Amino acid sequence: MERQSEIYRVTLWGGAINALLVLFKFVAGIMGHSAAMVADAVHSLSDFVTDVIVLVFVHISGKPKDKSHDYGHGKYETLAMTFIGLALLAVAIGIIYEGLVKITVWAGGKQLETPGLLAFWAALLSIAMKEAIFRYTIVKARQLNSQAVEANAWHHRSDALSSIGTALGIGGAIFLGQRWAVLDPLASVIVGLFIVKVSVELLRSGFGDLMEQSLPDEVEQEILRLAASVPGVVEPHDLRTRRIGSHYAIELHILMDGNISLREAHEKASEIEELLRLNYGKETHVAVHVEPLVSEK
Repeated sequence: MERQSEIYRVTLWGGAINALLVLFKFVAGIMGHSAAMVADAVHSLSDFVTDVIVLVFVHISGKPKDKSHDYGHGKYETLAMTFIGLALLAVAIGIIYEGLVKITVWAGGKQLETPGLLAFWAALLSIAMKEAIFRYTIVKARQLNSQAVEANAWHHRSDALSSIGTALGIGGAIFLGQRWAVLDPLASVIVGLFIVKVSVELLRSGFGDLMEQSLPDEVEQEILRLAASVPGVVEPHDLRTRRIGSHYAIELHILMDGNISLREAHEKASEIEELLRLNYGKETHVAVHVEPLVSEK
């Protein structure tokens, strides 16, 4: 429950900042005549929506094991991360499309409206606030080992990057003159591409876990090494791994002297289970199958 409460606290802080930024950016975008700032406000709105998604899904994933969920509800957290990735991708596509439309209009000879200073200062404030909440959230995500919180942290960073592009575009349009107004939509397209990259990485990780993708090779090699370090255990093999939310599921076979007692074999298997939980968390699911080592005559 302490982990879940900490996730709530981190997400609520991000949600409060997003709510303030959404309101301020929309006002600045409309009053400052900046379509880029309005688009940035929409991006912040998507952040706020994903904060709500994290709160809902982390609450579900924090439920204990039950009759219908023998492995717990951790996959809901992975599902939340996947939804965030999809939302981020949709926002990125929207930003790129709007930017390309304006660039096309400008290329056709039509002048774009120069934004006002209010929109420029709003972009600078957004950069500072979103970078601060990103750094806070990413540290907490790694402390809590939460995929959903980490995904949300990168969503904060993407909003900061979006605001950098917006600030450059608005600043260029204001300080370089009317003919440079195209810098606003041009910067939004570039930032949109960066956001696509982040969203694709989140989706690759999320879909991989939902499709029972194995843990990274270096983690699997470490698991085999830990199992083999227990005296009397020979040749750990047939390793199967996956993620269940923020926890690991590990299944493996080991060889042991076929002449030892069942009790001793059980104790050795339990020792491996405890060793793996010590390294990967007490919620780690571990199943060890013991096979007799056939001695050559």
